Amino acid sequence: MGIEKSETGLGRRDLLKLSAAAGVAIAGAALVGQKPASAEGELSLKGKRIAISATGTDHFFDLQAYNAQIAEVKRLGGEPIAVDAGRNDGKLVSQLQTLIAQKPDAIVQILGTLSVIDPWLKKARDAGIPVLTVDVGSTNSLNNTTSDNWGIGKDLALQLVSDIGGEGNIVVFNGFYGVTPCAIRYDQLVNVVKYFPKVKILQPELRDVIPNTVQDAFAQITAILNKYPEKGSIKAIWSAWDIPQLGATQALAAAGRTEIRTYGVDGSPEVLQLITDKNSPAGADVAQQPAEIGRTAIRNVARLLAGDTLPRETYVPALLANKDNVSDVVKKLGIG
Repeated sequence: MGIEKSETGLGRRDLLKLSAAAGVAIAGAALVGQKPASAEGELSLKGKRIAISATGTDHFFDLQAYNAQIAEVKRLGGEPIAVDAGRNDGKLVSQLQTLIAQKPDAIVQILGTLSVIDPWLKKARDAGIPVLTVDVGSTNSLNNTTSDNWGIGKDLALQLVSDIGGEGNIVVFNGFYGVTPCAIRYDQLVNVVKYFPKVKILQPELRDVIPNTVQDAFAQITAILNKYPEKGSIKAIWSAWDIPQLGATQALAAAGRTEIRTYGVDGSPEVLQLITDKNSPAGADVAQQPAEIGRTAIRNVARLLAGDTLPRETYVPALLANKDNVSDVVKKLGIG
């Protein structure tokens, strides 16, 4: 098979090497700002009340991080005050107000639209309550535990561009630009695509929704396929997280358009399972480690309350899973 060349001069094989190298860099990255593992046994939250505020727990990432945080607070001898807003912004604001009134020793916020939660994170800090976050880029957070979303976005985009040979139309879900990780991943896609003039993001972009994400993505992709019925008219479908990817993959299979590939982020087990199927349109998914992200956030709380200075962000490694390496990724994550 010949090596397809893009207008940048990079061939398909070159792009794959770049993507693989970047994936190794993320997978092997140390947790930024962390003490040596030998210091872990010194951490304690004995006598501390730690509030954990979740935007929702209906997604694999959210639930894993939330449950891991509760368990880690208990393991370190603290008392967790855990609340779940069920994807309702009004309830999220109300639960933050309630937590502030309870004056816990720290608050950890998991995800959320910045414009909704940031005023309340500021109120918490103004009340003297330390605020830490998971996947929230707020100046009111003393530490944000997350994946390297710049690396995630770049690696996923490179994989996509490589898989489509550096040319073709791609469909993009962009419904949650107000959520920091989604915005970063989208911006990185745009940054990569601009160097490949034969790759075009179809307009208008699609808006993914919560709830009923899978059903809505299925319906939107079915409509797009009816608008672009010729094979080759669409090469790939991208989303900032992998639940829209799940619905899109199902729609492609139902329509017999399995030549199109789908791409997403998070590492939900059902999506990774689709990637293992050589006949599935699921092309790649960047698998995060949400339970480890949750535990790390709580360990950072313990360090802060012990008087340590924390870095602005702590990065937990993520793994790019594609058709070639998905079995290894699943094994490493322990979810197979």
